[in-house]
Amino acid sequence: MSGPVTLDRREGPYGEVVLRRRAEHYEIIANGTFLMDTSDGRSERLLIDAARDALPEEVRAGASVLVGGLGVGFSLAHAAEDPLWGRIAVAEREEAIIEWHRQGPLAAISGRALADPRTVILHTDLVEYLHTSTDTYDALCLDIDNGPDWTVTEGNESLYGAEGLALCAARLNPGGVLAVWSARPSADFEETLRNAGFSGVRTEEIPVARGVPDAVHLAVRPG
Repeated sequence: MSGPVTLDRREGPYGEVVLRRRAEHYEIIANGTFLMDTSDGRSERLLIDAARDALPEEVRAGASVLVGGLGVGFSLAHAAEDPLWGRIAVAEREEAIIEWHRQGPLAAISGRALADPRTVILHTDLVEYLHTSTDTYDALCLDIDNGPDWTVTEGNESLYGAEGLALCAARLNPGGVLAVWSARPSADFEETLRNAGFSGVRTEEIPVARGVPDAVHLAVRPG
């Protein structure tokens, strides 16, 4: 099997971000660390579906969702396939990633979703957005790093602590759902969610070919 081919490399305010192709799949590398690829989008799709299913049934139709991190586009594309979502916002701080979706090879995944009138792309750092925005959502689906126990980008670790979770709760409507993607399940993060005042804390796991399973941590802001 041939090695990866670098398609684009950018140096930005948060460091280096690289788009590579390996056989028929694409990979995103940030500051030399593998973030994600297009080989298997099950956990990204579960992130969206689990958040929707955890919402009170009476608010699911027309519910709003904020996706933290555009990534390879699986979460956005899956949300746009679901007519129940009434508003879909995506916060992505890397201009390069947005361009790879709008004009580059990742448009094959996200093009239809980006054209959907329910979709808006917010070119912003998620943590900064949570600090400054007054917008609220029925669901927050966060996938901006490798999870609470393994952050790649400096500053992202604050999102998984008490202060960051308080910011998330403030952006959620009462009864809203927080869903957090992680490269491994984290019992410590579950406890942090409970200590932050969330209810209904649970974890759904997605088996992978090798190693520990991916996970989606779920929690509900009390009404």
